[in-house]
Amino acid sequence: MRLFAIADPHLSKAQPKPMDIFGENWQGHPELFFENWRKTVSEDDLVLIPGDISWAMKLEDALLDLNDIAALPGQKVLLRGNHDYWWPAISRLRKALPDGMFAIQNDALKIGNVVIAGTRGWVLPGSADFDIKDQKIFDRELARLELSLAAAERIKSNNDYFVIMLHFPPGGLGLEPKQLTTLIKEAKPNALVYGHIHSEKPLPALPELGEIDVHFVASDALKFTPKLISELI
Repeated sequence: MRLFAIADPHLSKAQPKPMDIFGENWQGHPELFFENWRKTVSEDDLVLIPGDISWAMKLEDALLDLNDIAALPGQKVLLRGNHDYWWPAISRLRKALPDGMFAIQNDALKIGNVVIAGTRGWVLPGSADFDIKDQKIFDRELARLELSLAAAERIKSNNDYFVIMLHFPPGGLGLEPKQLTTLIKEAKPNALVYGHIHSEKPLPALPELGEIDVHFVASDALKFTPKLISELI
């Protein structure tokens, strides 16, 4: 089994939404996303999708996109992004998900020898667009990450590969809130994946998190091809 990750597919089958406002590289991106996935991922692999999965507003519409992803090779683990407005109560979502597709929220998951934890994250304190209402959301995301990491600690063993998923970046550009990075460093994951940022410019600097293998996996940055995170036995 191999472990891949790709965030921000921004699918919209129910009500197609052009994404080329983010750049010409987004033209025809759904076709690229599905084509490149099929070329890259095999049935025995595991793919993490940390957020901004569908533009749908309702679960029923999002399921059109989720079912298309479910039909691709490999098992999939979903995390909510800031644009996943369709994401309902986690119990309802899990009942609706197709076979081979899983979701994380306030908990952790073990598939084979891979343990996955994570949370959405939020705008970082100190950034230009951070205001007082963002503090409450950021604090809630910290609490959710604590819950997820505690759940991961209960299910993982020494031989497991441990990965944390975030949608928002955990730092960068001098913004490294100690509460968030401390939690991550203390958990000692093998890898961390995140997305959210869209730009035609070169990849943003990855945050320094000690020996943790950090991966920026926004779809457009990867040219809509899942990124190999680890070869697993």
